[in-house]
Amino acid sequence: MNLLEILSYGFIQRALLAGTLIALLCSVLGVFLVLRRLSLIGDGLAHVTFGSAAIALALKMYSVMSLLVSMPIVMLASLGILKLTEKGRLSGDAAIGLVSALGISAGIILASVGGGYNVDLLSYLFGNILSISREEVIIAGLLCLGVIVLLTLYYNELFAIAFSDELARTSGVRVSYINAILVLLTALSVVLAMKLVGIMLISSMLIVPAASALQLARGFKVCITLAAVQGCSSVIIGIVISILSNLPASASIVMVNLLFFAAAFLARRVIYPKNSN
Repeated sequence: MNLLEILSYGFIQRALLAGTLIALLCSVLGVFLVLRRLSLIGDGLAHVTFGSAAIALALKMYSVMSLLVSMPIVMLASLGILKLTEKGRLSGDAAIGLVSALGISAGIILASVGGGYNVDLLSYLFGNILSISREEVIIAGLLCLGVIVLLTLYYNELFAIAFSDELARTSGVRVSYINAILVLLTALSVVLAMKLVGIMLISSMLIVPAASALQLARGFKVCITLAAVQGCSSVIIGIVISILSNLPASASIVMVNLLFFAAAFLARRVIYPKNSN
């Protein structure tokens, strides 16, 4: 069976479409998060997602229903991180660490009470993009459309807070409101990415494309474009490699992403030798 025949299967097409949409979301949002020094929020929210997945499985809720359980929980956690940094005199990484500890400990307790780490819970840990449903593809598409609309509407405000809250405030930007939009969109993307690469590797989808783009880009819009191209390309190449080599799709996607970063890092030293030291 050749590659074209394999790609004709519906579940492969759904995986490629949903994976590309999710990668687009994570890559674009990742640029803002990395510049805001909130890149580790993906890890923190991933641990909360683990707890919410354990709740969904304990309630015998699977597939789309598990997403509907996870989304509000992870969104509340993202707002909790934001409030801890704004009102609790905590740095971003400390707030992320607190919420992360709560999420992972709750998940472990619920998994133990519910009979241990079964196959369903392990699929959330390591991802299973090839099992994605039609409904999940639709959700990914709607969320992607929503993010594009919000980025278009609030581009100037998001650009301002990406570099300095104080500068944004002096420009009349409602910093708390824009920060809330950013972390809520990140929370939704993390829940969807759980199916793509699993809870263990979610942060790589947010960080690596953005980090690669920042090596080469000489403009903010160029940076977003490069990150989006890398994220989407990594998913397509990673899934194809996993099919041809019988390797896990999630790990293949992340490894391709890391290879892109290595190439960007080396290319920077060639293209901008004076700025690479």
